[in-house]
Amino acid sequence: MSKPAFDPGFTEQYRSGLRRVINPDGQFNVHRRGTSWRDIHPYLYMINCSWRKFWSLIVAGYLGANLLFAFVYYAIGPGNLRGAEAATGFARFLNAFFFSTQTFTTVGYGDIAPGSPLVSTVAALEALLGLMAFALATGLLFGRFSRPVARIAFSQRMVVAPYQGGAGLQFRVANRRTNNLMELEARVLMMTVETTNGAPHRKYAPLELERSSVQFLPLSWTVVHPISETSPLWGKTARDLAALETEFLILIKAFDDTFFQTVHVRYSYRHEELVWGARFAPTFEVDSQGQMVLDLSRLSEITAVPEPAAPALPSAS
Repeated sequence: MSKPAFDPGFTEQYRSGLRRVINPDGQFNVHRRGTSWRDIHPYLYMINCSWRKFWSLIVAGYLGANLLFAFVYYAIGPGNLRGAEAATGFARFLNAFFFSTQTFTTVGYGDIAPGSPLVSTVAALEALLGLMAFALATGLLFGRFSRPVARIAFSQRMVVAPYQGGAGLQFRVANRRTNNLMELEARVLMMTVETTNGAPHRKYAPLELERSSVQFLPLSWTVVHPISETSPLWGKTARDLAALETEFLILIKAFDDTFFQTVHVRYSYRHEELVWGARFAPTFEVDSQGQMVLDLSRLSEITAVPEPAAPALPSAS
């Protein structure tokens, strides 16, 4: 039995038209079909969605619930809410809506009060639902704030730069936040599309790094893969990488000293995001107070590498 080829979980099967495997935001480029409402977990969605969506859903749920109960109070009829009498139907509906908000939040100013057992029953039910809803919203808000999420910045480009008499594939990372990240580990996979038995397949090759881990990340870290004779990049050109639809998959693992938990960050570079013959510019300096200053705006700054001078030919004797 032949040994199976290395597959990190993205499958070897090739699908034409796939832009990239990992999106720039670190999410996998996978959309699921065939799911049902049973597969949707509201908690996971509310924890992972953006802050704009989160607050939009909270406000929409709050307004929707109060509008629903306002319609119920309004439908029960006038006289069932003491203090809600008004000259027009719209004004009476507004009074019912504001009574609903006071009941939902258990504020209860006392200006409007139930005037019948039916309204009292509905108000008691709404108060119960309001307590549960606010408890759930508070838990979601705490979960979003307390969840450890690393804010690691990646350079916009990879570079092939001179390295120890040869060349090295390099990219740079830094921590955008002031918290301490420790025991960082980096793994880089080179994904290519190669033809086997007349059919294209995806192949994955781990890239050996000059330094696969660092203890701390107070500054920037330039991750380097030396392009030696054992490297999958040996002898490759920009045209070769484009023909192979090359994508470099990156996984960064670190320990967050604030939350005392391990965090993971994913990223990828496509072959067209690789700059040949360039090196990264310095990102930090020492100020007049003797402190190190990290300039994150220079994380992606690169400088061209001058072409090496041609060696002199030996003179004829």
